[in-house]
Amino acid sequence: MACASFVKLNAASSQWIGQKSYPRSSTRLATGRVSVPIRASSYTEELVKTAKTIASPGRGILAIDESNATCGKRLASIGLDNTEVNRQAYRQLLLTTPGLGEYISGAILFEETLYQSTTDGKKFVDCLRDENIVPGIKVDKGLVPLPGSNNESWCQGLDGLASRSAEYYKQGARFAKWRTVVSIPCGPSALAVKEAAWGLARYAAISQDNGLVPIVEPEILLDGDHPIERTLEVAEKVWSEVFYYLAENNVVFEGILLKPSMVTPGAEHKEKASPETIAKYTLTMLQRRVPPAVPGIMFLSGGQSEVEATLNLNAMNQSPNPWHVSFSYARALQNSVLKTWQGHPENVEAAQIALLTRAKVNSLAQLGKYSAEGESDEAKKGMFVKGYTY
Repeated sequence: MACASFVKLNAASSQWIGQKSYPRSSTRLATGRVSVPIRASSYTEELVKTAKTIASPGRGILAIDESNATCGKRLASIGLDNTEVNRQAYRQLLLTTPGLGEYISGAILFEETLYQSTTDGKKFVDCLRDENIVPGIKVDKGLVPLPGSNNESWCQGLDGLASRSAEYYKQGARFAKWRTVVSIPCGPSALAVKEAAWGLARYAAISQDNGLVPIVEPEILLDGDHPIERTLEVAEKVWSEVFYYLAENNVVFEGILLKPSMVTPGAEHKEKASPETIAKYTLTMLQRRVPPAVPGIMFLSGGQSEVEATLNLNAMNQSPNPWHVSFSYARALQNSVLKTWQGHPENVEAAQIALLTRAKVNSLAQLGKYSAEGESDEAKKGMFVKGYTY
């Protein structure tokens, strides 16, 4: 299998950076010989340090990298127009929450947000740094139809990525995110899986070359009525391909983070799985496919309710894992915040408290200490949207 072969190759080669040796991928040639691994970039030690900072105990990632169009949908849900002023006001609410850094280690921003400031003129990047939160940046350019596939998509954005990444680094970003998707009802086709894996690997290599820790995110969509066993089968195939191509592209595994979907039944399956079952299947997949060199697994919520996402994360942290198992949530951290804020300045403090509440319970889940006792009915409502796009 591809996964077994790349792990063996990766473990067999190493690369010296200063006084430390980091496992590196090597490419096996048609002759059976192993090629000489490519030398790591000058950012390698910084990448490893950044990844470890983000993957720190009791902390996870706040994802607020929605495109302007998707942010507009969120604002529309509380009766606000999609204007830059309103987007800035909402992001200011999130990024200036006092004490957020106790539970949040990184924040993924949209390009507009990376260059924005508060109404008082303080850069959002500096607001994050003051809370010991690492600024990140969404770098992909969205999904488009994949010709020759079964109505599947591929993620664009590699053109110009190196120069954009260099500029993002100058602006203060230290990690990046690239989201592609895999649809189980559409197959997935071998073409779509390979395209997703190759695109993620190229992005990861380019990001590391420019000082950004890449978050590797092949989201396996919740759409469908398939059982959890089918999700496990597809997830294993996808992650096998992803790590094969990460190795082919000489990506330093200690300097990446993963953002996988949890292994769950399809959203329309007749039976729901318990947190314990989801944890069992998800950890089985990770143990079979993810090298322990990877510092952090930062799960996406993917339309689960706030409580579901937290319960499932908690179940996965009931025993030690070889990686930091945490969260990188968008809707599962923001839903209560939006409903509390409602666009009214007088509600900002209450909305920030709502954010801290969700961040704290997920911090507890990362430590395996969460209880759903006292959670509101609103937090238990699912947020799955069929065919959801960012």
